Amino acid sequence: MERTSGTSPYEALYGFSRAVRVGDRILVAGTGPVETDGSSTPGDAAAQARRCFAIAVQAIEELGGAASDVVRTRMFITDAADGDAVGKVHAEFFGHVRPAATMVVVKQLLRDEWRVEIEAEALVGNG
Repeated sequence: MERTSGTSPYEALYGFSRAVRVGDRILVAGTGPVETDGSSTPGDAAAQARRCFAIAVQAIEELGGAASDVVRTRMFITDAADGDAVGKVHAEFFGHVRPAATMVVVKQLLRDEWRVEIEAEALVGNG
């Protein structure tokens, strides 16, 4: 098993890895819009989603995968009105891959300012 860490202050505090690779499978933990200094990404849901997906893809790449290996995504949003904006950002990253995807509206995320959090799963070499 291989692991990679990101810049979220919660990884060490809560005892989890950004992503874990087991065989050809890479699982990316719930990824909030966190900047390299630990602060929240400013801006609207699209800006936050773009940061979340960038973090997730970076973790997948660090474990030997690529965005084209993503087979499943889960998007948690706090306002249904943000659905199209977040969906369009999803398409920027994965429109050519078209993974199975779920978008769920939740009451709140860990930080009040977060509007989106994502998870991803990749199968390396899924061709």
